[in-house]
Amino acid sequence: MSDAIRGIVAAALAEDAPHGDLTSEALVPVDAQLSASLVAREPGRFSGGEVFATVFELVDASVTVELAVTDGTAFQPGDVLATVNGPARAVLRAERIALNLVQRMSGVATLTARYVAEVKGTAARIVDTRKTTPGLRVLERQAVRDGGGHNHRFFLSDAVMAKDNHLAALSTAGVSLADALRQARARISHTTHLEVEVDRLDQLEEVLAVEPGVVNSVMLDNFELADLRRGVELVDGRLIVEASGGVTLDTVGDIARTGVDVISVGALTHSVRSLDLGLDVQ
Repeated sequence: MSDAIRGIVAAALAEDAPHGDLTSEALVPVDAQLSASLVAREPGRFSGGEVFATVFELVDASVTVELAVTDGTAFQPGDVLATVNGPARAVLRAERIALNLVQRMSGVATLTARYVAEVKGTAARIVDTRKTTPGLRVLERQAVRDGGGHNHRFFLSDAVMAKDNHLAALSTAGVSLADALRQARARISHTTHLEVEVDRLDQLEEVLAVEPGVVNSVMLDNFELADLRRGVELVDGRLIVEASGGVTLDTVGDIARTGVDVISVGALTHSVRSLDLGLDVQ
């Protein structure tokens, strides 16, 4: 993932200081050195160590970053997560971008860990969605993993996922869902995963009527708990069952206990709050 990280960091640095850091260059002596610590202001789960270090490396390779914790580590307020040493101008130029990215990633990891804790003791996986920040998907997906969650399909190119608007388009074209699924399976590799989203039990029954091997998983979208349980019963282990739609920390445990295999949570990335971490100069 290093090349992806470098690309994201380089773009962020170019946006933030396209012609250098005017303030530091005007105020700080060129030979000044600085030592600083990345310190937690609140409890959480760490993510983004490599990203944090890469920001300083791309600004000035002479800056050294020592990580005190690994990705996925839980921490408490006051914990030192990393130390930074090097030319003051470089440290100051990199500071905001390094903090923005590691705060965002640690926020995602921390929220994910809370969801994972709520489904402990069940067989359900917590997974993310494509509702990621444009340009930051690779980082946010790593952060989900650091929080103990799992990744859904990475992009539109790596799986077939028939969602509600696809089904609406089929209906408008006069094509039955069953026929469309058979045609899709015939067009794709046998190794390609095919998932169907349904929002009613009768749609689920239509999917289950298709011969085995065509569909791999089904997403039950915005189902009430009773219907989720009934859906799991109807599938009876023949497909992977995913629950989605309106999942919160208050509801995810009950959803997991219906017996679904996967719970996708868009909030992991689209509604997350960046964690409060600071770079304290020593």
